[in-house]
Amino acid sequence: MLVHIVADDQNKISELRSLLGSQDRITSALLNDESGVPKECDAMIFAVDLRNADNIAALKEVSATFNNTPRKIFVIDQKVRLFAAQAYALGATHVLLRPVYQQSLLAALNDSGKSKVVSDHGGARRAASEGATSLASMFSAVSSGQQVDVAEAKHAASRISDTIAEDGFSHWLETVRRHHEGTYQHCLLVTGTAAAFGLNLGLAKADMERLYSAAMFHDVGKAKIPLAILDKPERLDDRERAVIETHPAAGYDALKDTRGISSEILDAVRHHHEYLDGSGYPDALCAADISDVVRILTISDIFAALIEERRYKATMSRAEAYEILCGMRGKLEGALVVAFKEVALNR
Repeated sequence: MLVHIVADDQNKISELRSLLGSQDRITSALLNDESGVPKECDAMIFAVDLRNADNIAALKEVSATFNNTPRKIFVIDQKVRLFAAQAYALGATHVLLRPVYQQSLLAALNDSGKSKVVSDHGGARRAASEGATSLASMFSAVSSGQQVDVAEAKHAASRISDTIAEDGFSHWLETVRRHHEGTYQHCLLVTGTAAAFGLNLGLAKADMERLYSAAMFHDVGKAKIPLAILDKPERLDDRERAVIETHPAAGYDALKDTRGISSEILDAVRHHHEYLDGSGYPDALCAADISDVVRILTISDIFAALIEERRYKATMSRAEAYEILCGMRGKLEGALVVAFKEVALNR
């Protein structure tokens, strides 16, 4: 495999070369230096400051030249992670946050996924990229106190639902894990899981739209959580967990005056961590006060959190995750957990 690195700083090139080791053929060049650019390659890694307009203009030219390259991996600083939307607009297939972990970088370059990436003409990969772009835009808007683009987010969620209906839930999980990480990976997994669950339940079109839209918006309050906590590579301590638990109310507050956000979606954003026995947060609701949409979304959220890839723990199998759901008697609606089995294990 020929990997070409483009960066705006020689130190970034050295860092990435050290992570890649000697398993691949590697070329590299500083941005705007055409002397070291190959005619074609199997993967490109971009490590460029996207706050610089000149850099973006130069990247557009480079990206267009290598339009058929199956992997375009963008490495961005955690402090400007909301520029993920810009990276996807430039053609990114993967976006990784610095500091880059060798495991994440090699997974993005993994040969075993090559044929799937090349053969995926739009489908799940495009839907995942559009979803991640929408999420990045949404998080940026909430972080800066601006209005969220509701239509864009709902359209992206609709594309995810359509993709799962056509290609299956398993393919969606593989695609998201291969191309995304962190908070965006979780949100994409939850949206896909909720859509797959709704399809399996045979929900009417209006109910499906309400469910996958709620899933798309459910974690937007995390835009208000400090990155040191949100992207911490280890388990959170009690203080950090308390901060994380403010995100449902923060999301509700950010969206409550937004045109196009229904009361059902707002309810789901605020209450997706509530349990039937009253032990959830932020309002300690009990069964009678928890809507059907929230009950479905909560199961989807927990399942997605259990199977997503995190740096501090091994990825849990779908069967193991489903067993945990089955063990949450009294907290989750038993009939829905039983109905979810087909999605969790077979779809």
